Amino acid sequence: MHTIVVTGGCGYIGSHTALALLEKGYEVLSIDVLEHNQTQVEADICTLSGKAFQNTRINLCNLRALRRFFAERKNIAGIIHFAAHKLVPESMQRPLRYYGNNLLSLINVLVCAREHNIKAFIYSSSSAVYGNVNSLPVTEETPCFEQQSVYGRTKYFGEHIVRDAVPIASLRAVILRYFNPAGAHESGLLGEYDQGPPQNLVPALTAAAAGIIPELVVFGKDYPTPDGTCIRDYVHVMDIAEAHVKALEYVLNQGDGPSVEVVNLGSGTGYSVLQMIEAFENTTGLKVPYRIGPRRSGDAVAVYADHSKATRLLGWQPRRPLSEIMLSAWRRRQLLVERAVSKSAG
Repeated sequence: MHTIVVTGGCGYIGSHTALALLEKGYEVLSIDVLEHNQTQVEADICTLSGKAFQNTRINLCNLRALRRFFAERKNIAGIIHFAAHKLVPESMQRPLRYYGNNLLSLINVLVCAREHNIKAFIYSSSSAVYGNVNSLPVTEETPCFEQQSVYGRTKYFGEHIVRDAVPIASLRAVILRYFNPAGAHESGLLGEYDQGPPQNLVPALTAAAAGIIPELVVFGKDYPTPDGTCIRDYVHVMDIAEAHVKALEYVLNQGDGPSVEVVNLGSGTGYSVLQMIEAFENTTGLKVPYRIGPRRSGDAVAVYADHSKATRLLGWQPRRPLSEIMLSAWRRRQLLVERAVSKSAG
């Protein structure tokens, strides 16, 4: 079976995708600098898959180290590139850090792909490239207006870098635009990691319900939406992971010659922040303390996907409902709390 390099293979989406690849019989080589000290991931993936999984700790901005990694390994069939800084508020506060890391790391990975004649390339992009759109749902042909965050612009520029590299490296590439991955593996062993106060909605919901933070802050209630809060399209992270396997198989089965496709990955349904709170409470039976705060810089008003191209091209559609997102996220939160208690006890 093919050997696949997964950059950011110990991150949120990368770890779930690495597991999905292992379960399909692929060998996975992970590269992750472990910026958030998620050292437990290797063991958890081995436990869940029953197969060997090992991460190599490299900063992708270090081209010399990355070249050494690829030179020491043979017969790599493809690369799935996740590794990037991804927090919207932080990107607005530290724009040069985001441009430097997200773009240079991508360029270095593409340099190595070209040098080692690796043709299959999957790029982790985002619905943040669309910004505020004039019509919904969003298709792949929807114009990418001004992105609302620096993070979104790094993904927009990254897509262009991939497109420009495709002909010179004869890549067969798929650019996947995610619409708000959420939830966790059904076991709770894989999921989002504690990195200080949660920055994304679903982890913030679980943290507020667990009493880890005093309350959830709803950033703005004066948007032009039915209840005044932002609308997003939430898709289960395991559905996203499975889409990467399908995208990889699509490019591996393509004939010779460069090609690039852009594909939306979303549920096709938009939910407001208040609707998400209600869904969590209805699913778990727990109450979420929250308050309305000011708008947050970098947030678009509303965005949700038309995923018909993913169905047509990749044979993919989301399978897990919003209730499973909420239940798996709560299961993950409970496991993190148990681990924290066990660690403090000693």
